[in-house]
Amino acid sequence: MPSSLIRPIPLAALALAAACAALPARAQSVHDMAWLAGCWRGHGGEAGTVEHWLAPAGGTMLGMSRTVRQGKTVEFEFMQLRQLPDGTLALMPQPSGRPATVFRLLSSGPREAVFENPTHDFPQRIAYARQEDSRLLASIEGLRNGAPRRIEFAFSRVVCEDAASQP
Repeated sequence: MPSSLIRPIPLAALALAAACAALPARAQSVHDMAWLAGCWRGHGGEAGTVEHWLAPAGGTMLGMSRTVRQGKTVEFEFMQLRQLPDGTLALMPQPSGRPATVFRLLSSGPREAVFENPTHDFPQRIAYARQEDSRLLASIEGLRNGAPRRIEFAFSRVVCEDAASQP
């Protein structure tokens, strides 16, 4: 290549590229997750198997879920979406009353988000995808006992007052 075609990259451009690489991949706020707000009834679960998300307010979205089997609550979870001090959007689930685990936003789109914590036992990833106005797919995945595992949870939007009612 002729030396006349080789131009040095300005130092300012290199500094800008390095600064951008150090930033989180997305500059999202909790308000960008508003598509998740509402009441969702789980498919294939018993009446009362639901996930509820409050609309964004005060820099957070709060959620909760309950799984019912044979007429009894067998699992529950409290969740929060908030920005961490470094600006990264994070999902912090608290399954069955355990302490919260931080999952940082890995990727997102207008109606989907993937959160990751590679050091967590299982799952290492949690994803939400709004498939239609009335459908939501959540999934957890990662390695469990050295083997890859993925579990999906399909939901339909319901009126919040009707979410836990018996059919």
